[in-house]
Amino acid sequence: MHTIVYCSIFLMWEPTEHFLSSQNVLCQLATEEEDSATHMLVKHMGLPPKEYNVKVLRKLVWLLVEEVGESCSGLADPNQRCSCDSVLAASVACVPLVTCPETAPLIGALLQRPVTCDKAALSQDFLDAVSSAYSRKCVSLEAQAVVSLWCHNLASLEGAVMSLLDSVLSNPACIPHNLENTITHSLLPKACSQHGSIFLIVNDIFRSMLVQVEGNQTLLSLIHTFTICFLRELAALQPQECVSLKAFFPHTPQSLLAPLLTHPSEMAQEAWPEHLAWITASLQRLTEEEEEGNRGQCGVFEAWFLLVQCADWLEVANQLLVSARPQDCGPLLWLLTFYHHPTNRGHQRTQQLVAAREVWDHLRSLFLLSAPPLPADRLQSLAELMSAVPQQPSLDSLLVVSLLGNFAVFSHNPLSGAREIVRMVVQRSGLVREAVCVLNMVELRLNRERASSSLTDRVTLRTRALRGTLTHMAQHDTHTHGTT
Repeated sequence: MHTIVYCSIFLMWEPTEHFLSSQNVLCQLATEEEDSATHMLVKHMGLPPKEYNVKVLRKLVWLLVEEVGESCSGLADPNQRCSCDSVLAASVACVPLVTCPETAPLIGALLQRPVTCDKAALSQDFLDAVSSAYSRKCVSLEAQAVVSLWCHNLASLEGAVMSLLDSVLSNPACIPHNLENTITHSLLPKACSQHGSIFLIVNDIFRSMLVQVEGNQTLLSLIHTFTICFLRELAALQPQECVSLKAFFPHTPQSLLAPLLTHPSEMAQEAWPEHLAWITASLQRLTEEEEEGNRGQCGVFEAWFLLVQCADWLEVANQLLVSARPQDCGPLLWLLTFYHHPTNRGHQRTQQLVAAREVWDHLRSLFLLSAPPLPADRLQSLAELMSAVPQQPSLDSLLVVSLLGNFAVFSHNPLSGAREIVRMVVQRSGLVREAVCVLNMVELRLNRERASSSLTDRVTLRTRALRGTLTHMAQHDTHTHGTT
């Protein structure tokens, strides 16, 4: 059967007007049996048919790769056959060959060939076949060939994004480091950095998912981590390959773009409070204008979406709240409540801010002011605020878990005391997995920022100890449920 394939490649590289006759020859060859004349001749020559076929195929493929790589000559000489004439024919003939490993270079060359004229279009059947084979992991393509496939085929791009979403959302226990590897290996951040149109499509899919799966912390983490990977790929491009960030975020309020896309590690820690105060004031102004009818809801949503993408600043706000003075905590708490409850308006937002302040007061009392024994009333209040009840938005519990985890990690409360507080509060609320996720995110952020070694070492030790406590709790709960 391989002989059929090789002949088809060779024959298709005739002028376009002869392509139909080439197809007829292919159909005749398709009936050739293993005991055919061609097969017997090769065998009679003392050559293993399979080895011979592979060698012939590889030679033909590289000849065609060179041909595909030639620049378009259609405009240079109208009387000369354009080198693009056979591109469509080549892509059609490759449809049955997409899963053949030896043809991968030709498939890659076809995908990456610049579309210099209307004769260089690829067959839709070819694009669909390659897309299907790639999604089923039946074809191995170089990274740049995959990016080119997505440029040619919107359905393939959408399928890749949905596959990433499905793999992450179906495994909410995925640790942040593994999530980052999964996103990087998807090649989507690389494609987004090279093609603004791909980034806009991916972002539209993320927006749609946020509306459908409102409040899903795993989805929020995915979007945040994806943006980190995208910005890393963008920074790796050559200056001449880069475009303005505004082209990637055309709908975002431009005043917020640079402040939020500036990573915390790019400025001194002493500047963080003022920077966050400016971001919060800008977001408050947007929400007020929306409530007064001076700005559409789209502007606030886009600002919130950018905040989700740049959630490192939320983690910094959580960290700063551990040591914030009572008179300075208001803007930071507002930012957290806006992130967790972007659709709240007026009285709802005020109520949520009051609840967040209550949580902060409880945590400050437990971690910074209290001496043993721990005040049972504050522990109980925290556990109740973390529990999902009909009167409270479900994301409220995640806001509390984030604050709790940061107080446990960054406060100077003895580790034994911090472990006991976390154990008692989380045990009563049942949010063990969420608390572990917060600890993982704190550790990963500090590793990304390459924070001072003394801080990183201290935080790492506390994080691992706290995570060990929570993991033991989870295992104990699993064992208990399994024996009842």
